[in-house]
Amino acid sequence: MNYVNLGKFFRKLSKQYKFFLPNLSAKNKLRKPIFLLVLLTSLLLTGCVQYDVGVDFDNSNHGQLVQHIKLADRLTSFSGDYVYEWLTSIERRARKLEGNAKRISPEEVIVTIPFSNGQELQTKFNEFFNSRARQTNDTEAGTENSEFPKVESNLLLTQNNFILVVRNQLIYDLDLRSLSLIANKGNVLTDTGSILDLKFALKTPWGAKSIQRTETSVPPEKQSGQLVWQLQPGELNHIEVVFWLPSPLGIGALLIVLFVWGGFYLRYTFMPDPKLQLASKSAVAE
Repeated sequence: MNYVNLGKFFRKLSKQYKFFLPNLSAKNKLRKPIFLLVLLTSLLLTGCVQYDVGVDFDNSNHGQLVQHIKLADRLTSFSGDYVYEWLTSIERRARKLEGNAKRISPEEVIVTIPFSNGQELQTKFNEFFNSRARQTNDTEAGTENSEFPKVESNLLLTQNNFILVVRNQLIYDLDLRSLSLIANKGNVLTDTGSILDLKFALKTPWGAKSIQRTETSVPPEKQSGQLVWQLQPGELNHIEVVFWLPSPLGIGALLIVLFVWGGFYLRYTFMPDPKLQLASKSAVAE
C-alpha cells in the first residue's frame, strides 16, 4: 500500500460514513447515537481492508514482492469511485517498477514485482511504499492534505556472501501510530484496527529465524512454510529476521571447478600418458 495514500484513504472513508456531523438539529441529535451504532456494528463485524504484503525468495538472485489487496463490498458501495481509483493507482505504480497486476475482481487485485538481488528488493520496496508523489499531492491538495496522518515505512536488507550461501538480515520498520484512530477535525471516530487487516509475510527456501530485539518487535506465526507478521495499526511495528539463501553463482563456480578437476583426474588416471603414446608411435614408424 502506498502509505501516503493510506491517510487519504481513511480520511475519505470517514467522510463517506459521515461519522462527524457538526450541524445537527435537536431531532437529528437524537438519531445520531442509533446511526453511529449501526455503522460501527457493520464495521466491526469484519475488516473493510485486507492488505497482505509478501516477500518470496527463490535464491539470492531471484525473488518477488507480492501484494494482495481485497476490499469489502460495503466499503466500495459507500466510496466506490475513490476506492477503484486507488486500486488503479497501485497497478500503475507496480508497472513502473517492472511488475504486473492481476485484477481478480473490481475490489481485489494481486500485484507482483520481481527483483534480482537484495539491493533491488530494498529499492523497489521503499520506492513503492514511500511514493515520491507526496510533495505533488501536498501541493495539489493544499491545506486539506496537512490533516492526513503520516505513516513511515522502511525496509533494510543486508547480505553477506559466503561463496555457496548468502546470509540475509532483513529489518522492516513501519510506524502506524498515526492510524490508531480515524478522526475528522480532531474528533475521535473509531479504532482502525477493526477495519484494517495488514500482514507482512516472508517465504524462503530454507526457512527464517525471527529476532526479538525491541519492545516494538512483532512476533510472527508460521503458516504454510512461511513467517507471517500481523501488523498493528496505532503502534510501531518492528520486524527483524535472519535467513540463509543458496548462491547460484557460487554453486555454479564450484560445479565448474569440480568438472574440470574430474576431467583431469580421469584423463591422467584411467588413460595412458599422451607423451608415451606419441613416443611409441614414433618408434614403430622408424
